Amino acid sequence: MVKLLGALFILLATTWTGFEAAKHLSERPRQLRQLKVALQSLEAEIMYGHLPLYDACIHISKQLKKPLSWFFEDFAKRLKDGEANVRVAWHDSLLDVKRFTAFKQGEIEILQQFGETLGQHDRTAQQKHILLALTHLDREEHEAREKQAKYERMIKSLGFLSGLLLIVLLL
Repeated sequence: MVKLLGALFILLATTWTGFEAAKHLSERPRQLRQLKVALQSLEAEIMYGHLPLYDACIHISKQLKKPLSWFFEDFAKRLKDGEANVRVAWHDSLLDVKRFTAFKQGEIEILQQFGETLGQHDRTAQQKHILLALTHLDREEHEAREKQAKYERMIKSLGFLSGLLLIVLLL
């Protein structure tokens, strides 16, 4: 009876591990879509709302789910506190929130490059930089969806099957 209960715990633990690993693959495209929506909202706030960057980021953070809302909140806070210029505030906020996101290095680099131009140009030039970032993020999202379709089911199955293998080896 104890062996059966132990085997069940092993199977549950490895299956759960597989599902958690696969969750990262499904989080990345979802967060990329949210980020694209956030940048589109930022574009609208800049172009049509004529809001200061601080106010626009506060509005955007209220529309998003965590961890992206944390990023825009932190960025707005850094702007309000006047700790640094826009580029440094963007970069520091990105570094603080990066570990909570499912983003890969490609998305981080796109956001860092976008942060270099944020607040440096007039509205029309800023709109072009936002559209460029959105184009790059579209490419990354497409890649993320392909990886998710290719590997998500395999990772879930691998978690379950590794549990079965471990049980067979231990019995």
